[in-house]
Amino acid sequence: MEINHYEFEYGEYGETLGVRVNLRGFDILRYNNISKGTAYTIEERVRLKLSGFLPPRVKTLEEQVQSSLAILEDKENDIEKFIYIRSLYDRNVVLAHAVVASNVTKYMPIIYTPTVGLACQQYSSMFRRANGIHFYPGNIDYAYYILRNYTDQDIRIAVVTDNQGILGIGDQGAGGIPICLGKLMLYTQGAGIAPWHCLPISLDVGTDNPELIDDPNYLGWRHKRLTGKEYDEFIGKFVRAFKRNFPQALCQWEDFSKQTAFDVRDKYLEEVISFNDDIQGTGSVTLAGIIAAMASKNERMSDQVFLIHGAGAGGVGIAEQIQTELTEQGMSDQDAKDKIFTLDSKGVVTTDRDLEAYKLKFAKDRDRLVWLKSPEDNTLLNVIVNEKVTVLIGTSGQPGCFTKEVVDAVSANIERPVILPLSNPTTQCEALPKDIYEWTDGKALVATGSPFDPVNVNGKEIRIGQMNNAFVFPGVGLGVVASGAEVVLPVFFSAAAHAVAEFISKEDIEDGILCPPLDRLQDVSIQVAKRVGEEAIKAGVCKKGSAFAGFDHENDPRRLNTLIDKMIWKPEYFDQS
Repeated sequence: MEINHYEFEYGEYGETLGVRVNLRGFDILRYNNISKGTAYTIEERVRLKLSGFLPPRVKTLEEQVQSSLAILEDKENDIEKFIYIRSLYDRNVVLAHAVVASNVTKYMPIIYTPTVGLACQQYSSMFRRANGIHFYPGNIDYAYYILRNYTDQDIRIAVVTDNQGILGIGDQGAGGIPICLGKLMLYTQGAGIAPWHCLPISLDVGTDNPELIDDPNYLGWRHKRLTGKEYDEFIGKFVRAFKRNFPQALCQWEDFSKQTAFDVRDKYLEEVISFNDDIQGTGSVTLAGIIAAMASKNERMSDQVFLIHGAGAGGVGIAEQIQTELTEQGMSDQDAKDKIFTLDSKGVVTTDRDLEAYKLKFAKDRDRLVWLKSPEDNTLLNVIVNEKVTVLIGTSGQPGCFTKEVVDAVSANIERPVILPLSNPTTQCEALPKDIYEWTDGKALVATGSPFDPVNVNGKEIRIGQMNNAFVFPGVGLGVVASGAEVVLPVFFSAAAHAVAEFISKEDIEDGILCPPLDRLQDVSIQVAKRVGEEAIKAGVCKKGSAFAGFDHENDPRRLNTLIDKMIWKPEYFDQS
């Protein structure tokens, strides 16, 4: 019988109580999930045969954190800080998460956007230690056995990318896995999913990025990307192996490109517990901001006209979530669609064009756009002016495209326009918040996708709300895992949006701030999880035999809440026996 190097001990709610280490001596220090480094007490060093393998001084976790923060402050730039936190994680998971938790607002941009984009681009040159699993055509036929050989087998969340649509920088080949690592750190920081329940996976199907193909240091599969039947077969082999090995784990699809993102999400929705954060998470957090904007100016969503500039996966995902909310408020599907315009590089998306399937849902009948006489008329400005757009959302990755003329046009349609330049990273943002406030005399309601410094608006410093998906996906994941849901439903993301919006304080709503502060990440995530769990129980999608199959949540709401509260892992050292 195989003996595990270490085994976590769990309580009745699935919470981690401690760890039994089946190793002795220096080998213990090799495993980042259990290593305490210099925090091992003298008694532990004797018991675990670590005496002599560490310097004499025993540090507390708090002292380790302070030392690590001092080192971080000495780093020259954000990518060096990213490398340090990742290297810290590779040797001591608890300490790395304790460092990030000490100031999540400050360090989230380091472990995730925007710095993670640089880490993806430099992945091969800065590679230090293997993390997660890399599948490629040479090993995909053995995917089940590879998954079985992974050190941690109690996987509850996997973030999976095919590396093609990485942030605003596109195809990164094998370099996309830092995205998965960053997202999983946020699952832990936000929802308290213990690191040993998390699995990053790269589906390396090649790259069409010529710079990577020509780079002698490139670590990925040096071929053109698989397409068509070959690509579909590759993804299918992965899904079947993942489902066989981790039947109750949630699979989050990450940074697939455009049509592929929708195809994979929809094809495997019922075969594996899964969702696409770029589509559904982006839609949910954006809806949360719109709900807050309506509260701020006491208006109804049904009275707005929405224009999404950027008809990729994120943009169409936002359109889907807005439509879902409008129909839940009583509008018909068609009336809701009529309120939503999508715009790509050729202008407003119309049915007379040769379109990718995912764009068809919100494509407009050209004959109904009476102002559209010629292709030259199909501009961002003309759509705003002629369709009386009141909510302008940017997912285009085109920096500066929300010009003063464009913002003025939206302002002409409504007293307090909602302007959301959401493209990542900051260099791709459609407009700077300070410019939007200046152009609208502080009347606009603004949120961004990347972090920005506060702006002085009419003599008052206003925090710029960041519509970060981290407010949504960790809580969705925890809610799915806790409830035992076997499928991820669209209503989960509507519930998440309302939960996020409710965490925006009355004072922030009055100031037109559309997102909670990032230092409330865990509080928001836990509330999202409880709402998602409730929806799963109501919908009857919890696994048969699970704690909530056929459960009457309304008669005993404390049961789910207690379970979720107990499941939250915090970066603290366990006693090791």
